[in-house]
Amino acid sequence: MALMITDECINCDVCEPECPNDAIYMGLEIYEIDPNKCTECVGHYDAPQCRQVCPVDCIPFNPDHVETPEQLMVKFKLLTAAKKASTT
Repeated sequence: MALMITDECINCDVCEPECPNDAIYMGLEIYEIDPNKCTECVGHYDAPQCRQVCPVDCIPFNPDHVETPEQLMVKFKLLTAAKKASTT
């Protein structure tokens, strides 16, 4: 399941650099998470890094993007392969 940032976000800027998939970006008013890039840090870390550093706890699971750990791992592998291909 991808994560999402709620309107409780205070734009503190700590989550964005922690995302290993570059899924977090500044939206119109608050930070947002691209569900196509979010793997909940599967393949990188044991826990979502954005949730670890968020001081206001405004990053819940996104109920519109439910994924199993296996699906998240497949997404991680596809994103990693695409990243490698773009750097060569």
